[in-house]
Amino acid sequence: MTNLKEQIKHIVKSYKNSISGLKTVYKEEIAFRQEIVLFIIGIILLIILPLSFIIKLFLFFSLMLILISELINTAIEKTIDRISLEKHEISKKAKDIGSGIVFLSLISALFLWSFVIIKYLI
Repeated sequence: MTNLKEQIKHIVKSYKNSISGLKTVYKEEIAFRQEIVLFIIGIILLIILPLSFIIKLFLFFSLMLILISELINTAIEKTIDRISLEKHEISKKAKDIGSGIVFLSLISALFLWSFVIIKYLI
Protein backbone atom coordinates (compact mmCIF):
# COMPACT_ATOMS: atom_id res chain seq x y z
CA MET A 1 0.00 0.00 0.00
CA THR A 2 1.29 3.43 -0.88
CA ASN A 3 1.68 6.07 1.75
CA LEU A 4 -0.33 9.28 1.93
CA LYS A 5 2.48 11.43 0.51
CA GLU A 6 2.69 9.26 -2.63
CA GLN A 7 -1.09 9.32 -3.03
CA ILE A 8 -1.15 13.11 -2.82
CA LYS A 9 1.70 13.35 -5.36
CA HIS A 10 -0.28 11.07 -7.68
CA ILE A 11 -3.43 13.20 -7.30
CA VAL A 12 -1.48 16.41 -8.01
CA LYS A 13 0.19 14.86 -11.08
CA SER A 14 -3.16 13.60 -12.37
CA TYR A 15 -4.67 17.06 -11.89
CA LYS A 16 -1.80 18.69 -13.82
CA ASN A 17 -2.15 16.15 -16.65
CA SER A 18 -5.90 16.79 -16.84
CA ILE A 19 -5.44 20.57 -17.00
CA SER A 20 -2.73 20.11 -19.65
CA GLY A 21 -5.11 18.00 -21.74
CA LEU A 22 -7.88 20.56 -21.48
CA LYS A 23 -5.50 23.37 -22.47
CA THR A 24 -4.26 21.36 -25.45
CA VAL A 25 -7.76 20.65 -26.73
CA TYR A 26 -8.76 24.29 -26.22
CA LYS A 27 -5.73 25.54 -28.16
CA GLU A 28 -5.88 23.00 -30.98
CA GLU A 29 -9.56 22.28 -31.58
CA ILE A 30 -11.90 24.97 -32.90
CA ALA A 31 -14.91 22.72 -32.26
CA PHE A 32 -14.02 22.58 -28.55
CA ARG A 33 -13.75 26.38 -28.39
CA GLN A 34 -17.14 26.68 -30.10
CA GLU A 35 -18.61 24.22 -27.60
CA ILE A 36 -17.09 26.22 -24.73
CA VAL A 37 -18.97 29.28 -26.04
CA LEU A 38 -22.16 27.19 -26.17
CA PHE A 39 -21.44 25.97 -22.62
CA ILE A 40 -20.99 29.54 -21.31
CA ILE A 41 -24.20 30.69 -22.99
CA GLY A 42 -25.97 27.69 -21.47
CA ILE A 43 -24.63 28.48 -17.99
CA ILE A 44 -25.82 32.07 -18.29
CA LEU A 45 -29.26 30.81 -19.30
CA LEU A 46 -29.30 28.38 -16.38
CA ILE A 47 -28.58 31.25 -14.01
CA ILE A 48 -31.38 33.46 -15.31
CA LEU A 49 -34.09 30.96 -16.28
CA PRO A 50 -36.79 30.25 -13.67
CA LEU A 51 -36.35 26.47 -13.56
CA SER A 52 -36.11 24.01 -10.71
CA PHE A 53 -32.71 22.91 -9.47
CA ILE A 54 -33.12 19.38 -10.81
CA ILE A 55 -34.02 20.59 -14.30
CA LYS A 56 -31.06 22.95 -14.26
CA LEU A 57 -28.87 20.04 -13.20
CA PHE A 58 -30.02 17.91 -16.15
CA LEU A 59 -29.47 20.80 -18.56
CA PHE A 60 -26.01 21.45 -17.08
CA PHE A 61 -25.00 17.81 -17.52
CA SER A 62 -26.25 17.84 -21.10
CA LEU A 63 -23.79 20.67 -21.74
CA MET A 64 -21.00 18.81 -19.93
CA LEU A 65 -21.70 15.74 -22.05
CA ILE A 66 -20.94 17.78 -25.18
CA LEU A 67 -17.54 18.81 -23.82
CA ILE A 68 -16.76 15.29 -22.62
CA SER A 69 -17.73 13.88 -26.02
CA GLU A 70 -15.46 16.35 -27.78
CA LEU A 71 -12.57 15.36 -25.52
CA ILE A 72 -13.16 11.68 -26.36
CA ASN A 73 -13.36 12.50 -30.07
CA THR A 74 -10.14 14.49 -29.94
CA ALA A 75 -8.37 11.68 -28.05
CA ILE A 76 -9.44 9.22 -30.75
CA GLU A 77 -8.28 11.55 -33.52
CA LYS A 78 -4.91 12.24 -31.87
CA THR A 79 -4.33 8.53 -31.29
CA ILE A 80 -5.14 7.66 -34.90
CA ASP A 81 -2.88 10.46 -36.15
CA ARG A 82 -0.07 9.25 -33.85
CA ILE A 83 -0.30 5.76 -35.32
CA SER A 84 -0.22 6.99 -38.92
CA LEU A 85 -1.19 10.01 -40.99
CA GLU A 86 -1.75 7.67 -43.94
CA LYS A 87 -5.38 7.45 -44.99
CA HIS A 88 -6.88 4.13 -43.97
CA GLU A 89 -10.45 2.83 -43.90
CA ILE A 90 -10.24 1.72 -40.25
CA SER A 91 -8.76 5.08 -39.18
CA LYS A 92 -11.60 6.87 -40.97
CA LYS A 93 -14.16 4.65 -39.25
CA ALA A 94 -12.64 5.34 -35.82
CA LYS A 95 -12.63 9.10 -36.44
CA ASP A 96 -16.19 8.99 -37.79
CA ILE A 97 -17.33 7.09 -34.70
CA GLY A 98 -15.72 9.76 -32.50
CA SER A 99 -17.53 12.41 -34.50
CA GLY A 100 -20.75 10.45 -34.05
CA ILE A 101 -20.27 10.56 -30.27
CA VAL A 102 -20.14 14.36 -30.39
CA PHE A 103 -23.10 14.53 -32.77
CA LEU A 104 -25.28 12.40 -30.49
CA SER A 105 -24.36 14.47 -27.45
CA LEU A 106 -25.29 17.66 -29.31
CA ILE A 107 -28.60 16.18 -30.50
CA SER A 108 -29.37 14.95 -26.97
CA ALA A 109 -28.70 18.38 -25.50
CA LEU A 110 -30.76 20.05 -28.23
CA PHE A 111 -33.75 17.79 -27.56
CA LEU A 112 -33.49 18.19 -23.79
CA TRP A 113 -33.16 21.98 -23.94
CA SER A 114 -35.98 22.22 -26.50
CA PHE A 115 -38.26 20.05 -24.38
CA VAL A 116 -37.59 22.11 -21.25
CA ILE A 117 -38.11 25.42 -23.04
CA ILE A 118 -41.37 24.24 -24.65
CA LYS A 119 -42.69 22.56 -21.49
CA TYR A 120 -41.70 25.09 -18.85
CA LEU A 121 -41.08 28.44 -20.51
CA ILE A 122 -43.56 28.76 -23.38
